[in-house]
Amino acid sequence: MASAHPVRVRFCPSPTGNPHVGLVRTALFNWAFARHHGGTLVFRIEDTDVARDSEESYHQLLDSMRWLGLDWDEGPEVGGPHAPYRQSQRMDIYADVAAKLLDGGYAYRCYCTADELEARREAARKAGKPSGYDGKCRDLTAGQIAEYESQDRSFIVRFRMPDETITFTDLVRGELTFAPENVTDFGIVRANGTPLYTLVNPVDDALMEITHVLRGEDLLSSTPRQIALYRALAELGIGTGRTPAFGHLPYVMGEGNKKLSKRDPQSSLNLYRERGFLPEGLLNYLSLLGWSIAEDRDIFTMEEMVAAFDITEVNANPARFDLKKCEAINATHLREMPVEEFTAACAPWLTAPYAPWKPEAFDQAAFEALAPLAQTRLTVLSDITDNVDFLFLDEPVYDEASWQKAMKPGAAELLRTARAKLAEADWRADALKDAVLAAGEEHGLKLGKAQAPVRVAVTGRTVGLPLFESLEVLGRDRTLSRVDATLARLAA
Repeated sequence: MASAHPVRVRFCPSPTGNPHVGLVRTALFNWAFARHHGGTLVFRIEDTDVARDSEESYHQLLDSMRWLGLDWDEGPEVGGPHAPYRQSQRMDIYADVAAKLLDGGYAYRCYCTADELEARREAARKAGKPSGYDGKCRDLTAGQIAEYESQDRSFIVRFRMPDETITFTDLVRGELTFAPENVTDFGIVRANGTPLYTLVNPVDDALMEITHVLRGEDLLSSTPRQIALYRALAELGIGTGRTPAFGHLPYVMGEGNKKLSKRDPQSSLNLYRERGFLPEGLLNYLSLLGWSIAEDRDIFTMEEMVAAFDITEVNANPARFDLKKCEAINATHLREMPVEEFTAACAPWLTAPYAPWKPEAFDQAAFEALAPLAQTRLTVLSDITDNVDFLFLDEPVYDEASWQKAMKPGAAELLRTARAKLAEADWRADALKDAVLAAGEEHGLKLGKAQAPVRVAVTGRTVGLPLFESLEVLGRDRTLSRVDATLARLAA
């Protein structure tokens, strides 16, 4: 998409709670759009809601963006020509703009109380009319204003919507039209003097020269209001005088076809970090929530996404979050990593608090010997802990279901035969396989059935890394000792 002006987009979250995947998808699409067009990504913090915003959440947002690899060109820790980039530090700017809107007749003081507003809304609903603000304070006389002031009534500042239809072309949804009766005058400054999102968001977009606004569909209803405000700011000579192009991204749906909310466990970005998703795996999946690089292709790098990304190709229909597909895509990215990178990436899950073994029991060489085999089996990095714990624990953690499945009648006899053959074997994976195969043949069992009791005896589970390579790394003494312990347990 060509633009007459250098592309400038913004990602402007509020620091309230943990970042969620819908927010990350918005950040990703803005980042990819900026990078595709060689433009600028402005990272802006919308922290004017003192009751809900927190410094901890602010730092989580920055940390999350860094972890994801979504770098920004202007914003916190980077600076830029439109600093500061935290709205809590821009209050003087908003107060000045609000005063100019009042002086220019674009806004007015509204003295209606909450109870009065609700009573009139309820009456409108009963009459089958739109229940937005009815304009009661829009054209107060000097006498009416004096009367309200004498009653010490507080007021909010409302923006005066033009009495005209507003039409714009959404980059995702095409042409959209809003009739004036559905977009009524709206508040821009609270009674306590603090500015509302409806003011600060368009003011910052105008002053920061934003050319494209890519955001969630939930904000679509506020767009005609913002377009009217951009026009007023232009007439007052505030900002560039241009109205940005808008693209509203589809809803992300969760379980039961309901919109994924912050309260849904699978929406929390921290959950994916703790489980050991790769940033590129998670971003690859999130990019598919509304966009695709090609009909027959799900796996790609962020560099490939940047090269191909086109906002007009985003699907307007709701996108369903599918955790299983997200995991499958992450697993593919894990398998495609260079083994040295994979080995290094596993490190956090091989130490406390994830690892159940003593720190001194960990053997890096043993881990590196099995890492290439683990890499082909993991879904997320945290899976590594259960896959290799048998190497570093004094005795394996027996999974009860695995024990019941493998230790059926005849298991003890098979294990005694296998132990004898393993004790004599050359300690290499292929020779160990031959030993267990031979033991199985003596008992009329194929390899799959014969190796199950050996695997559970040594690793504690029926599934895991390839058995014979695991035995080779574990060593002769520890392997035979575990078979002996299992035989003793079976005898008891």
